[in-house]
Amino acid sequence: MKTVELRSELHLLLLEFGQAYLWNDGGELTLVDTGIATSGGDIAAAIEKLGFRTSDVKRVVLTHFHEDHCGGAAEISRWGDVIVLAHCLEAPVIRGDKPAPAPRFTDEEAALHRSLGAHLLPPAPACRVDRELEDGDVIDFGGGAQVIHTPGHTDGSIALHLPRFGVLFTGDTVAHVNGQIMPGVFNLDHAEMLRSFRRLARIDAQLACVGHGEPFPHAHAALTAAAAAVSDLGT
Repeated sequence: MKTVELRSELHLLLLEFGQAYLWNDGGELTLVDTGIATSGGDIAAAIEKLGFRTSDVKRVVLTHFHEDHCGGAAEISRWGDVIVLAHCLEAPVIRGDKPAPAPRFTDEEAALHRSLGAHLLPPAPACRVDRELEDGDVIDFGGGAQVIHTPGHTDGSIALHLPRFGVLFTGDTVAHVNGQIMPGVFNLDHAEMLRSFRRLARIDAQLACVGHGEPFPHAHAALTAAAAAVSDLGT
């Protein structure tokens, strides 16, 4: 477990599998995603190491329902006065009221998924969702976090834009792998995901906090170039 300070208000939490982000508004904490089901203890330890208490977590924003992003939410939701937020299309899956649809693999993704077969993730326990989000909603952290609906990876995937700070949380619509900024994999609808990827490339952001891989600076320019490269490849 490792924490990385991205700016004074923002830390990256590198978990057993995947990652989460911790935003601090004067001692009031917001988690963006929660890792897998066994991540609660590591997140609690990171929070305490940074000088906070688990009861300082006031909201959890889930970018989508996949188990490496919402797995720890059920445990964290019991830490105190925590509000859990997710898109209205994701909420039924996160609550356990609806089965999760399976991604539609490309041939390359199918091969990658087979190679990852030894790393099966624990299922995400059902978790309440206190507020269902839609495109254009604003969440009260980071000076006003704007919700951007980014369907494709899942139907209700979201990104979050903090204009005051120039920060963009992309969820799994964007990945940063081996120095390459690229669209995410394991999607429900690849074409729809690419449209969402291009939408994020139009956001005027300085720092992109991705679902997998290192956050990267000069986000607008980097995503614009990545989106152009995808278009040049005819995808």
